Amino acid sequence: MRELEADGSEEIDSVDVVVHLLGDDGVFPNNGRLPLLVYRHALKAGAAAEVRRLLAQNRWGGSWVNGIYGYHHYHSTAHEVLVVCVGEADVQFGGEQGLIATVSAGDVVVIPAGVAHKNLGSSGDFTVAGAYPEGQSYDMCYGKEGERPGADDNVARVPLPQSDPVQGSAGALMRHWAD
Repeated sequence: MRELEADGSEEIDSVDVVVHLLGDDGVFPNNGRLPLLVYRHALKAGAAAEVRRLLAQNRWGGSWVNGIYGYHHYHSTAHEVLVVCVGEADVQFGGEQGLIATVSAGDVVVIPAGVAHKNLGSSGDFTVAGAYPEGQSYDMCYGKEGERPGADDNVARVPLPQSDPVQGSAGALMRHWAD
């Protein structure tokens, strides 16, 4: 578990990472090359500002604080990280027939470009901080007719991040998403 200390330093222990490879479902491209990663209890629940600082330190920018949209969407031009700061939610990944995961405070989800995600229901206090790898800008895709094959081409061109969003250059992402 990574604990954010008052002075900004961090304590790193082993983190349980759940790996899911989600292929094309006919509507959403998902990503048959890079798996969705769910880091269970990777951070102590904390203030979104601290999480955003950690993400920036690890070269993930464009951060925001909010929830997760209640409709399927994906990004074809960027990978995304979601860090659950408070509360919990059931989130579906990969489209209507995809994986449903309950995420809670302290969990981190790294979503590869192309993987659809949707909030199926959450606690009233549910809050996530999200960000994108340095140098990547996100688009919004909804699985509508005409998005593909352009979105597929975009997904194939998205470069790998330079570091793990919460563990830095030696993090789990670097092992699971190696070329």
